Amino acid sequence: MPSLTSRRRAGVAAAALVVPVLLAGCSSGKDDKAAPQADAVTVSNQWIKAADSGMSAAFADFANRSDREVRIVDATSPAAARMEIHETVDADGSKTMRPKAGGLVIPAHGNAALTPGADHLMFMGLTGPLRTGSETPITLKFADGSSTTFTAQVRDFPGNKENYAPSGDSPAHGG
Repeated sequence: MPSLTSRRRAGVAAAALVVPVLLAGCSSGKDDKAAPQADAVTVSNQWIKAADSGMSAAFADFANRSDREVRIVDATSPAAARMEIHETVDADGSKTMRPKAGGLVIPAHGNAALTPGADHLMFMGLTGPLRTGSETPITLKFADGSSTTFTAQVRDFPGNKENYAPSGDSPAHGG
């Protein structure tokens, strides 16, 4: 008959094998709800409209690889004193830009785009000129507090004749 010490060692060894299996069974392995939202999002086609001073905007495509929606709630860049997530809406026959209530939602296994004349990241109070060909970092903050930083190239963009200048309390979008 095995000694008491041998039986204890065998019991400890068996427990050491069972605990990892039990812990693995607690995780779905599919989409851990604790995973940061920033880890689920990829950024592509990112760029910023060239500007000498004042305001500008950034555009990009976002893809969400997770089983749950993610929400971008804020953005920062050393190129601007402040940034806001904006939408463009029709107001009394003219296009107006305003902060997007609740941020930008990217659906589960879906996409969202920031495009001229629609949703975009607004640069307010440029800290210096945004010159064509240069690159600028942008940090996105997600609803869960996670963040990611990407670099966007500055480009000339004459299309839609966007006017990122104040008009009353909110920036106006020129036709």
